[in-house]
Amino acid sequence: MTDDERQIRELIENWARAVHTGDLDAVLADHAPDLVMYDVQPPQQGIRGIDAYRDAWPPFFAWQHAGAMFEIVELDITAGTDVAFAYALLRCDTTAGLVNKPDNRLRLTIGLRKIDDRWIVTHEHHSFAIGAEADDEDEIRAVHAKWADRTEAKDLDGLMENIDPEVVSYEHIAPLSYVGRDAVRQVCKQGLDASSGDVRMETPDLAVRVGDDLAVSWGLDHVVAEGAGESWSRATRVFHKRDGEWVVIHQHLSFPLT
Repeated sequence: MTDDERQIRELIENWARAVHTGDLDAVLADHAPDLVMYDVQPPQQGIRGIDAYRDAWPPFFAWQHAGAMFEIVELDITAGTDVAFAYALLRCDTTAGLVNKPDNRLRLTIGLRKIDDRWIVTHEHHSFAIGAEADDEDEIRAVHAKWADRTEAKDLDGLMENIDPEVVSYEHIAPLSYVGRDAVRQVCKQGLDASSGDVRMETPDLAVRVGDDLAVSWGLDHVVAEGAGESWSRATRVFHKRDGEWVVIHQHLSFPLT
């Protein structure tokens, strides 16, 4: 193994460990400002630039913290004078997913350039083989994890990304129904604004059932809002898969009568 290959191996292994631990600064290290990543998820044209690359990771970290792994199984590197590439197979799934599909692997290709005697990642391509994609159930759980992450960040735009424009939502408060993404956005804004500080939301015992392009999830939403207290409420959500992405077309939230 050459010195360049050794340096690149260390760079990639450090990056993979940072992904697994959710260390965003370490994930971004050694990446070019104008890198392009082709991810498993949309957009089809790829994620372009370090800022978009940064924004792509927190939802993945939230899904991973719920019990998934990101672990290199095989890694091969070829290095020239100032250009190199690496290809790898990784375990990237929940424990339950790997029990059901133990041979499932994330495929990874990385392109690098040597700039000022330092190797920099300029391209990443992540994929699963057709027929071996992450389970639909895992994708829906990832949406819930993203909601938890975006709630904590008080990011309304992020919260709306998987909400259908014509969603019908039965919220905790009147009126009887809220129709459309804009109406749901206003309810979410009121909830976030009610807190004087941090807000956390999770659904610890989330259940998911999937059939073709429709799915339903249900569980107890736990919200802790600084200055507004703590609450548990019942939540049922219906999803539709469109263009490869799960979106909510209906949700029903309620507190039990006492």
